[in-house]
Amino acid sequence: MKLHTLNPQTSFVQSNPMAFSTGIRLLRCYHHRFTFTAIPSRFSGLRKASSELRFLSSVTPPRKQVRPVSARRKVTEEEVGDEGNGSVILRDRDGNEGGGGGGGERIVHTELHKEATEAYMSYAMSVLLGRALPDVRDGLKPVHRRILYAMHELGLSSKKPYKKCARVVGEVLGKFHPHGDNAVYDSLVRMAQDFSLRSPLIRGHGNFGSIDADPPAAMRYTECRLEALTEAMLLADLEQNTVDFVPNFDNSQKEPSLLPARIPNLLLNGASGIAVGMATNIPPHNLGELVDALSALIHNPEATLQELLEYMPGPDFPTGGIIMGNIGILEAYRTGRGRVVIRGKTDIELLDAKTKRSAIIIQEIPYQTNKASLVEKIADLVENKTLEGVSDIRDESDRSGMRVVIELKRGSDPAIVLNNLYRLTALQSSFSCNMVGILNGQPKLMGLKELLQAFLDFRCSVVERRAKYKLSQAQERNHIVEGIIIGLDNLDEVINTIRKASSHALATANLRKEFELTEKQAEAILDISLRRLTALERNKFVDEGKSLRAQISKLEELLSSKKQILQLIEEEALEIKDKYFTPRRSQLEDTDSGDLEDIDVIPNEEMLLAISEKGYVKRMKPDTFNLQNRGTIGKSVGKLRVNDAMSDFLVCRAHDKVLYFSDKGTVYSSPAYKIPECSRTAAGTPLIQILSLSDGERITSIIPVSEFAGDQYLVMLTVNGYIKKVSLNYFASIRSTGIIAIQLVPGDELKWVKCCSNNDFVAMASLNGMVILTPCANIRALGRNTRGSVAMRLKDGDKVASMDIIPDALQKELDMTLAVHQRNSRSMNGPWLLFVSESGYGKRVPVSRFRTSPLNRVGLIGYKFSSEDCLAAVFVVGFSFGEDGESDEQVVLVSQSGTVNRIKVRDISIQSRYARGVILMRLEHAGKIQSASLISAADADSDSDPEVEDAAAVEA
Repeated sequence: MKLHTLNPQTSFVQSNPMAFSTGIRLLRCYHHRFTFTAIPSRFSGLRKASSELRFLSSVTPPRKQVRPVSARRKVTEEEVGDEGNGSVILRDRDGNEGGGGGGGERIVHTELHKEATEAYMSYAMSVLLGRALPDVRDGLKPVHRRILYAMHELGLSSKKPYKKCARVVGEVLGKFHPHGDNAVYDSLVRMAQDFSLRSPLIRGHGNFGSIDADPPAAMRYTECRLEALTEAMLLADLEQNTVDFVPNFDNSQKEPSLLPARIPNLLLNGASGIAVGMATNIPPHNLGELVDALSALIHNPEATLQELLEYMPGPDFPTGGIIMGNIGILEAYRTGRGRVVIRGKTDIELLDAKTKRSAIIIQEIPYQTNKASLVEKIADLVENKTLEGVSDIRDESDRSGMRVVIELKRGSDPAIVLNNLYRLTALQSSFSCNMVGILNGQPKLMGLKELLQAFLDFRCSVVERRAKYKLSQAQERNHIVEGIIIGLDNLDEVINTIRKASSHALATANLRKEFELTEKQAEAILDISLRRLTALERNKFVDEGKSLRAQISKLEELLSSKKQILQLIEEEALEIKDKYFTPRRSQLEDTDSGDLEDIDVIPNEEMLLAISEKGYVKRMKPDTFNLQNRGTIGKSVGKLRVNDAMSDFLVCRAHDKVLYFSDKGTVYSSPAYKIPECSRTAAGTPLIQILSLSDGERITSIIPVSEFAGDQYLVMLTVNGYIKKVSLNYFASIRSTGIIAIQLVPGDELKWVKCCSNNDFVAMASLNGMVILTPCANIRALGRNTRGSVAMRLKDGDKVASMDIIPDALQKELDMTLAVHQRNSRSMNGPWLLFVSESGYGKRVPVSRFRTSPLNRVGLIGYKFSSEDCLAAVFVVGFSFGEDGESDEQVVLVSQSGTVNRIKVRDISIQSRYARGVILMRLEHAGKIQSASLISAADADSDSDPEVEDAAAVEA
């Protein structure tokens, strides 16, 4: 036997470096079989020396006293000869070798590595072909085939009463399967479990185990019989010479080498097995989809894998579940190996609407997953505090279906808990496809099309053999019927011939001679009863002869046409599909893969980001800063480095992708949750540890983006007053070293970046309080590597100070206020522009006080400052209103020393464009206002009730 028969691509020894040593260990474990057998072998000379040979030293020597024998290795070329390398010679103590000595012993010349390899390969192939791997043609292992055949022989059809499983196991052991009863009963039980096989082959009566891995009852308590599908799919036509019968283990009777399967059972129910040096793991499939794919291959033998997938998109597991993506399925169907990711099917139920407590309901679990172990694992994770947010877990499964309830704590996000369950437990598992089966007496790794084609070839031979058997039977019967009709046509002569004959043999000979009959025809005439000599019975024989000739003609036509054979195969498969089809249980989800990332197990909670001038960033909880009154000192944002000051302060969510824009016009990207969370008093993390910043580069603007929509743009404004608009899609994929966002002239810096759409308005303000309102549609969309156009015409000593966006949602309201302003110039209704000065003063001015204008204009005055003061920030407020019609927003002010003050916008008075404003934050020892951020009303509500979902925030 060649080594490559174990592996279709490489030799077993080459692909398994430990094969030789494993073979030696097997010889150690099983050498007693050589020692006590009565059959002569090449190891017979070693039997009495087992106690002194080192490679058999672990076995206790036999009790019978034997003459010690020494073994030595040949060392000279003359002694060794051609086969001396690694040979073993046995001598007795008198120096005699072999049978010529006084001891009557025989010399055994053998290569140790050769004998170990041959013995190991023989054992391996025995396991492969006789126990562990299924046959591609009927999809059964020998033990399963023998169980079904034994039940068929016992008459345990689907319409007959049940019989004890012990009776079936005894029948299998006594006639066909020379192994232990546990192996047979375990195989029988598995074929009856609806959670193990997609279409069970045996119907059990009693306790046959459960999905919780509960063991089945003893075989003396359980009963079984065949399923109707098994009879139609595997056992039909078994007696019509469709398959070969081989002798059983003791040559006392015959057993089928295969069962005449009508559909590919190997793909229908799958298979799993561990052999020597290889294994198989084939997933189950849906009966209807499998027959459709088989029909497609019959009609188009050149069908591609993609065409077959249209009929059979993937496996269908008996326990249901959700199959994540089709990449692993495609790989498995193409090469025979692939990884299919399966998730349990879950649902979210609201337990209490008032407290918003919810529960995760597990309705289905992945294939081959132990439900009891899964529940125990979840409980252990909750007890060890590895899994947060779970308050209780209980199994409410019953006969109606599976139901595992996982109650969550108040405020826990079900999506996050569920993703953690997928990541930490077997609620998400993978099925590693390894589609190996026995084909032509050898194990082979095959893809989907190759498996279907192998079955079709086998089924063609079955149909052909069945047709030949029926043809021979019909021809034999037609031959006899023709003789009977001849006898009935000459009835008087036949009777006279029989009466004149003195014996049975003479009567037969006379009939053959007189009417030119064959021996079988003459015997049939002699066997016919008198009551069948009537005219009516003759007509029956004539009709039977016509029917037989038509059947013979049809069978001969079938055997002469491969197309008709394939058509008959399809018809028989469709007949089984129509009768036994069941809907798909496993749901297919079109995703890239089921792999969970960090973002899947991180709550999408609101967070505060604080960035300093020297590039330190920190993430804090949204309730870190409580609401305060206007004119108070505020609360410190935390410890800052020497000569450092706060640069920006914004609100975002953990799942947002944060775009970092530097003063040099470069943009970087990083998920928000990757910023380390710390307390209010901590200094923060250097941005250089998160981003690949160059020397001297500073982050001047940060934009959190939750979705890169095609109709969204980024408006960029530089210190020297250049503005441009770039599509947000340009920044969906940013390399770690950053990309260019804007082309800058020498001496210019990128300072402000905002997200907008074409229907929005841009409000720009200079240090001296000049304001321009212009539609975003007026700003031409450009590429990344451009400079832009002039935003506003600045006077000497003046610079751009701030920019904000008036959203499209406020467009109608803005038009209304402008119309009201034309009628009533004193209208103070919103929306408003909120001005914040560096000295801590602020005010609100109605947007209706400003008119829209094109770019490159001086603008209108919005704030009249003193000589020591200038503008720090400007916002558009009035997004949400309270019951009293006032603004419901809040503003967060950050001073240069790191002090933070959070106040309501409604507390800031509405004044004219020329007014100085009111005190927002006292800055006796805090320097100037460094940055300001605007928080929406929903964000403010989240601070008082952390469980309420926060709305999006608008930041400075």
